[in-house]
Amino acid sequence: MSSSKDSRFIARARRVLSVEAAALDTASARIDASFAEACELLLACKGRVAVTGMGKSGHVARKIAATLSSTGTPALFLHPGEAAHGDLGMVTPQDVVLALSYSGESDELLAIVPSLKRLGVPIIALTGNRESTLGREARVWLDASVAQEACPLNLAPTASTTVALALGDALAVALLEERGFGAEDFAQSHPGGSLGRRLLIHVADIMRHGDALPVVHTTTTVRDALMEISRKGLGMTAVLDEQHNLVGIFTDGDLRRALDRNVDVHQTCVADVMTNNPVTIEASRLAAEAVLIMESRRIGALLVMQQGRLTGALNMHDLLQARVV
Repeated sequence: MSSSKDSRFIARARRVLSVEAAALDTASARIDASFAEACELLLACKGRVAVTGMGKSGHVARKIAATLSSTGTPALFLHPGEAAHGDLGMVTPQDVVLALSYSGESDELLAIVPSLKRLGVPIIALTGNRESTLGREARVWLDASVAQEACPLNLAPTASTTVALALGDALAVALLEERGFGAEDFAQSHPGGSLGRRLLIHVADIMRHGDALPVVHTTTTVRDALMEISRKGLGMTAVLDEQHNLVGIFTDGDLRRALDRNVDVHQTCVADVMTNNPVTIEASRLAAEAVLIMESRRIGALLVMQQGRLTGALNMHDLLQARVV
């Protein structure tokens, strides 16, 4: 590709971004009491927010509905064409409609306005024309007008859809903050994402337990403790006293130190070479906390307690497998 063609593409991209950035700056300066009124209306909604739009506005409406839903405001996308043929049944008097149409004259949207009015459903219109039919019929009008589209023909929705999308984000985030919607709430609606894994998975969900838990007693020989470590594959074993209370941990590091002292692994009890007062974590704690403990203590495994008794163990590999790390 020639350098002249490269420069043309780069110049065009910069012009598009410049036009859209200017449109966003203008939209930001226009935010007023109408935006606050829209937020109050959405906060008071006892049902769901039905976000609707046709064409490119419909694509933006779908994204706004998804963003609202994932940030604490139940929402759905309502296709205006399908709504006129039965899908309007999804809307109840407890809902609020957020309608997107740059011209405010979309035939498909205007066709369902009378039915929404009969239901008593308040309409928030996001348009570029206050005096449009949709703008006049709405309870609240949000100004999404732009001086020009980024399209050189001033035809393809570009800057206008960017502004509409940004206003939808502004509504969602304003509501999120007002509701006190936090990271754990976000994780509840994103259980498959990395945040959900970090905030929803507990140590008890991924720990080794039962027969998979390496355990020996204080009188066990170092040799037999090594056999237990090898069988269970955690690189360590818990050490219990006669009352089955946790008193120590025996790790690969403890073995190396014992061998440096020429300890007889066949005769020496593990209690003589173990690490006392091992680092533990409660089964009810988040797995993400186990990661922090292991990293800060520079250890490769943790013993898990529940009501003062040893109940499990886990290592960094378990956390990696659970995709917590």
